[in-house]
Amino acid sequence: MRAIERLKAAVSMAQAKKSVTLPDGTQFEWYMSPLTIAQRSRAQKAVGSDDAIAFSLQLLQMVAKDEGGAPLFAPGDMAELRNALPAKLVDEMLLVMLDAKDEEEDGEDEEEITPKTSSRRSRKTTS
Repeated sequence: MRAIERLKAAVSMAQAKKSVTLPDGTQFEWYMSPLTIAQRSRAQKAVGSDDAIAFSLQLLQMVAKDEGGAPLFAPGDMAELRNALPAKLVDEMLLVMLDAKDEEEDGEDEEEITPKTSSRRSRKTTS
């Protein structure tokens, strides 16, 4: 089996449900497939700058879908995401979209951070 075939067989590109807890305690849910490099590249080209927030919002607009697969956000919604919502909420959505926040493994992530902290201290003493 070729390497690319093995890699493709090992992952699922099916849409998965993502969610964040809103300030009122309800869940806001959307669906998306795992991000690809091509999607990231298209979002970066659409933004046309190195603005990380604009890039993330563009990517969210491109990939967030409702249960039926229809886009959740229109291009005109980006200004409202920037101006009409708390930054904390939008940031949380972006982190979930980018898989930087995995709600199911919060406890496990803390264990993984500890060794990294130790190695940073080691580097300081060696320099």
